Amino acid sequence: MGIVVSARNRPSDEKRGSYNRSEDEHVLQCTMRDSMCNARPSVAFLVPLVKFHLSTAEGNVVTGTGPGWVRVGADEHRDSLVIAPDTIVKPWAATFEALDEGAFERVKALSPEIVLLGTGARQRFPHPRLYRMLTAERIGVEVMDSGAAARTYNIIAAEGRRVAAALILP
Repeated sequence: MGIVVSARNRPSDEKRGSYNRSEDEHVLQCTMRDSMCNARPSVAFLVPLVKFHLSTAEGNVVTGTGPGWVRVGADEHRDSLVIAPDTIVKPWAATFEALDEGAFERVKALSPEIVLLGTGARQRFPHPRLYRMLTAERIGVEVMDSGAAARTYNIIAAEGRRVAAALILP
């Protein structure tokens, strides 16, 4: 195979090949001039296939956020709430300090596979004992500011996953 030079230049690269597939297989690439001249008619080209799909969430979609409000579809909400693809739970914990186990039990009743906890204008971490019942059921809990939680909700919901965004609005 000869000497292989990789971007990482690790000693192990010389034995097993590089991280670049075209270097390992000695695939030649020719320029437009070469292909027009038919200088090498047997040259192989590797073209990666990439397929893009427009994916949209079904059900509740966050269409806007701002200081103290979130828009779900066409409805604007100014109180803390929990958003799931098929339901909206209001009211929820009004402030970060008001979070308790009961608030997380209401989220658990929605049977999500992941909970996005938006803690207001800035990220704050609640004590793990408050959401222990979620982690005991193998429900993921991610903590972030409310704007980030709303944006992340849309992405995960568009994947068709069962997600709940529990948002505290300042």
